[in-house]
Amino acid sequence: MSHETHHETVVLYARSGRVVTQHWMGLAVAGMELRPGTVLDGEAVIWRDGRLDFAAAQSRAESSTTRARALAARYPASYICWDVLQHPDPAIGDCRHLPYTERRAFLLELLADVGPPVQATPATDDRDVAVLWYDALREQGIEGIVCKRGGAGYLP
Repeated sequence: MSHETHHETVVLYARSGRVVTQHWMGLAVAGMELRPGTVLDGEAVIWRDGRLDFAAAQSRAESSTTRARALAARYPASYICWDVLQHPDPAIGDCRHLPYTERRAFLLELLADVGPPVQATPATDDRDVAVLWYDALREQGIEGIVCKRGGAGYLP
């Protein structure tokens, strides 16, 4: 899901390019804290009973707008960000060609004053820490990790 902040609104997209803002209105409202022109890459997730519930997220994404609102009231979502694609500063703009380490720094800067439910995913360049996270977080329903080379540009 991409998260794109415009001047007066926030638009949320699924990977398919479909606009899904109405299904994730709580995240759109939280996204209003971001500076206009920000485009993030991440995923909407739902925590239930201390675990990620992918079925609940899929159910909301595939439901009617009315049902999505009812589900949101019962199971609020979080938006886990792992990359920034467009920086709101016109001098920076499209970040996709920049190394991941620079994009990560921009992401953390952009989210510094934005609290949950919009948050950056944890990151490390230590393989042992990544393996520890992978093993420990599976109990919470996290099925994998995102790996990016520090010097690599964004690959869709």
